[in-house]
Amino acid sequence: MSAALPRRFENQVALVTGSGRGIGRAIALRLAGEGASIAVNYFRNRAGAQETAAAVEAMGQRAIVVRANIGEIAGIDRLFEAVHVEFGQLNILVCNAASGYNRPAMEQRPRGWDWTMNINARSLLFCAQRAVPLMVDGGSIVSLSSPGAGRVLPEYVVVGASKAAIEALTRYLGVELAPRGIRVNAVSPGVVETDALRHFQAMQGEDPFAALAAATPVGRLATPQDVASLVAFLCSDEAAMICGQTIVIDGGYTLPVRPAAS
Repeated sequence: MSAALPRRFENQVALVTGSGRGIGRAIALRLAGEGASIAVNYFRNRAGAQETAAAVEAMGQRAIVVRANIGEIAGIDRLFEAVHVEFGQLNILVCNAASGYNRPAMEQRPRGWDWTMNINARSLLFCAQRAVPLMVDGGSIVSLSSPGAGRVLPEYVVVGASKAAIEALTRYLGVELAPRGIRVNAVSPGVVETDALRHFQAMQGEDPFAALAAATPVGRLATPQDVASLVAFLCSDEAAMICGQTIVIDGGYTLPVRPAAS
């Protein structure tokens, strides 16, 4: 992390769910690079979470690693109790962890619906409830949405519904928590260059994302660091007047009108 970064989060504590890899890790490291102590959350990938925590500590910041399934209320309770015991406060909550069953609507089942909605959307509401008492001097809550909240993507019906719920919750929480000095916003990336996508590309033996980059007005896909920079801005005092909004960061991909397939 560059030494030239501003130190906007000195003496603050940030909790980033799903921060063992990808976008979550990038967000955790960006916030740590600006002075925050980090609670690293994971559910399955302990090694990745420990790597994130080690990188945070290498920057001179405190870090804890907490295993918790945020799709379960008991997991949320355990996560926030760990933050309370270790730090006694919370300034930033980033709800990044996500999961889902990608299938056509007619093939979805109740278990897939419950799993996806609980992890992606319900967790935002109940994490916010646990976070607010720890944000005694105000704070910021940022969640991760996606274009599927408002657009139809292949086999994305349940995940898309969960992301639409996230954006609705962002508006309601933004209005309700603003008087407490807590800002609530969401970030909606398009396709992001992550290790998981590069692995998928290698398995396919070709670059399935080259066409997406070519169709993006800025000429490339977003990186996890791009997303982390936007999240850091929304958590800073510079974003004081941004309330209940979903900010799209996709290089303009969703803007051009494209002809329908023949």
